[in-house]
Amino acid sequence: MTALISVKRLCKSFPGVRALHEVQFDLVAGEVHALMGENGAGKSTLMKILAGVYTRDSGEFLCDGQPVEFTSPRDAQAMGVCIIHQELQLMNHLSVAQNMFIGREPRGRLGVFLDEDRLNAQAGEILTRMHVNLDPRAMVGNLTVASQQMVEIAKALSFDSRVLIMDEPTSALNDAEIAELFRIIRELKSHGVGIVYISHKMDELKQLADRVTVMRDGEYVATVAARDTSVEAIIGMMVGRTLADLEPSQSVAGEGEVALEVRHLNAGPLVRDVSFTLRKGEILGFAGLMGAGRTEVARAVFGADPVESGEIVVKGAKAVIKTPADAVRRGIGYLSEDRKRFGLATGMDVESNIVMSNLRKFLSFNFFLRRRQMRRTATHFIKLLAIRTPSATQEVRLLSGGNQQKIVIAKWLERDCDVLFFDEPTRGIDVGAKSEIYRLLRALAAQGKAIVMISSELPEILRMSDRVIVMCEGRITGELTAAEATQERIMHLATQRETLQAA
Repeated sequence: MTALISVKRLCKSFPGVRALHEVQFDLVAGEVHALMGENGAGKSTLMKILAGVYTRDSGEFLCDGQPVEFTSPRDAQAMGVCIIHQELQLMNHLSVAQNMFIGREPRGRLGVFLDEDRLNAQAGEILTRMHVNLDPRAMVGNLTVASQQMVEIAKALSFDSRVLIMDEPTSALNDAEIAELFRIIRELKSHGVGIVYISHKMDELKQLADRVTVMRDGEYVATVAARDTSVEAIIGMMVGRTLADLEPSQSVAGEGEVALEVRHLNAGPLVRDVSFTLRKGEILGFAGLMGAGRTEVARAVFGADPVESGEIVVKGAKAVIKTPADAVRRGIGYLSEDRKRFGLATGMDVESNIVMSNLRKFLSFNFFLRRRQMRRTATHFIKLLAIRTPSATQEVRLLSGGNQQKIVIAKWLERDCDVLFFDEPTRGIDVGAKSEIYRLLRALAAQGKAIVMISSELPEILRMSDRVIVMCEGRITGELTAAEATQERIMHLATQRETLQAA
């Protein structure tokens, strides 16, 4: 069978970085081909070449067995190759139909005015074919993330796509939304569409993939049948070491001094009468379903959202925290779940991002930057956290998700915060980078830092937490020790409404 797309001996370099070297990959009709690898393995670069975002330096690129050269995404789309990025490329102020056919809208007889009826009808046909119940006239900005994901898929299908590249499509979806997405993928597969599926979630791989290609450090490692290969073997190929090597050290938390106490906190509909304590050297896990209020608690404590009532006590002293600046002065740091929007200045370099939370320290006469001190500090954290970057002057947007996460952590470590909120610290990063983040969290706890870890992944909560707080609909419904916590107990508490707050 002739492959829909195929690459051989593909190479691509950027200034100071060899992104791909002698890579091979192929996709046939009607298969889901998973592309696996750590952050920085070269997956995104390869996919961007296939989608016409980048051009290759050397190697063969075939489409239906014929050599091709995509110089733009439009070239790729014309050949039926579309990519759905992890960060959705939609315009919130436009309708579903307008997003699907942007730049290709049907016109009236004179070719001047937009034919809205025909536009909505064409969009409706595609959505009906997908068995998706969406109004083509609905504003995209009013849709859920899952529905926006469906719009992206429908937009790709509007090009008569035969190849769909999906980059971390479930990273912001709940279980029900993921099930719906999987249904769509299987439907597309049954109609002969070839799907390249990039994900760090191993359970998804086993549910969906026919074949798996593994990359490491910009090079091809192997292609294997998903059903015949264990998850452990795939992880071993990805990281070049065994699962046992990836395990963090066990908890050393004891009955340390109380670093933070929250009493009867109320802040909007998703923070209702929340109370908890956090001790030095402890990792306190916050579990719950989407919309339970975990992130809202962190934002309220950090001063990012207004507090209606309640008390926040830091190191035994009542703290008035109305802004993030107040929280930072009290030694509290917050690593947002959306690192690109709230944690990083992606257009700036690594060095600037690391020092920005403590910039006054690097000023002479409150005006001139101490460049040498900034460079020494950045270099120290690059080495300490093993941040993979060509230099401290590299733009953050060019680094992998795992390395971007480490830069956010470095920013708050430089500020020397005593209390750290980690909101979804491993979202969108690979198993090897996750292990490094886990080790780092344990190392910080061992140094006496007090850590709150918010995570939607129950195995992560169970693996890392010394205690677990469970929330449902804005209230704490239970508290479990590490010994008491199981997935079943957590899910039971996450789906009940009665408040079982610990004293």
